[in-house]
Amino acid sequence: MSKPETLSTFQFFQKFPDEEAARKFFEAKRWADEPVCGHCGSVNVVEVKDHKPMPYRCRDCRKHFSVRTGTVLAESRLPLIKWLLAIYMLTSARKGIPSTQMARELGVTQKTAWFLAQRIRETWLKDRDDHMDGQMQVDETYVGGREKNKHSSKKLRAGRGAVGKTAVAGVRDQNGQVRAVVVENTKAATLEKFVREHCKTGAIIVTDTHGGYIGLEAAGYRHIRINHSVGEYVRDMAHTNGIESFWSLLKRGYIGIYHYMSAKHLHRYVKEFSFRHNTAQVGTMDFIGMTIERMADKRLTYKGLING
Repeated sequence: MSKPETLSTFQFFQKFPDEEAARKFFEAKRWADEPVCGHCGSVNVVEVKDHKPMPYRCRDCRKHFSVRTGTVLAESRLPLIKWLLAIYMLTSARKGIPSTQMARELGVTQKTAWFLAQRIRETWLKDRDDHMDGQMQVDETYVGGREKNKHSSKKLRAGRGAVGKTAVAGVRDQNGQVRAVVVENTKAATLEKFVREHCKTGAIIVTDTHGGYIGLEAAGYRHIRINHSVGEYVRDMAHTNGIESFWSLLKRGYIGIYHYMSAKHLHRYVKEFSFRHNTAQVGTMDFIGMTIERMADKRLTYKGLING
């Protein structure tokens, strides 16, 4: 398998030397050769002289618009080249990039960098609607800080282990594609619902001996249980090593890069890691293009992010 095409930081600035180059790239990825009104969808548009107040005006609804209109970039005052650089940083850093470092690189405040990164993650949230088939590895994990490391006022004092952590369920298919979502708990009803939503009925599901998977055969799946407690990790080529490897990457990002992922925003961080994992064989420019193509019809305000 050939290595995906990568882009150095030097090459990035050669490709996008100014704001005009960034704008043209965004427009090419979103509209191809024909601008489309972000308000009404009309192609009956005209380019505005001096691009003020916006580059285009729709002849049908008579509103001005730009490539930002109707996307997650709407009402953002950040230059498009900084949006591109932020997306580039998120794809080139395999374990993620903290908002403090992103702020330094972009020349913005930490708050602005954090909001920017969350809006980019928002574009990656939606999974494909189809069900995965074949032999799949399903597992669950908990993400969060250890009780013993928390400040006294933050401790729940309800035991150890998973106390105070957030549950995440994941599935990895035989092609290496991963889907992971935050779940309410790891009870049988919750995990069976997760499997039903992502795995085709009749598929082979490989899990450990967690009690939450006990009803999968009755639900119409072929179920292989790997008993880790007795030293069993592979049975006839069936194992859960792939999804466990993904959990390791997620937790290395948590511990070494982000240090903290709040339960409120954890679903975006989980999606960041799964989206980057699933596009590991996609070149840098294609990754940036895929992200831009997903930005339409997404809206995330700072107030909505904080209060959501």
